[in-house]
Amino acid sequence: MQSIPVDTTRLGVLRCAIAPEAKLSNPDTQEVKKDRDGNPVYTVAVTVRQDRRRISVIEIAVSGEPKGIEEGQIVKVTGLTAFVWSMGDRHGVSFRADAVTPVHGTAAPGKGGGA
Repeated sequence: MQSIPVDTTRLGVLRCAIAPEAKLSNPDTQEVKKDRDGNPVYTVAVTVRQDRRRISVIEIAVSGEPKGIEEGQIVKVTGLTAFVWSMGDRHGVSFRADAVTPVHGTAAPGKGGGA
């Protein structure tokens, strides 16, 4: 699997589309996926909008539960890496980050402020 570091300063505004959810390794048993150190893995769906381009949504995996993130809130993504993968006929890009944190002073719409 090829890993590609991503320069988040070039991605424009990053906004939480879906609040953090535990990533399941087995949906049938509701077993939460763990990283190499045994920490639970969470996913955060984030919208990316560069100048004059359409909005894209990426799901970012992160170890440990990100705290204080609400849908609609602007977030900071630290240590973002893209992974190119393929399995048989299927292929794609997945994303992992060291951290996804709220940008303070950017309350989600309808939460007493906004950006």
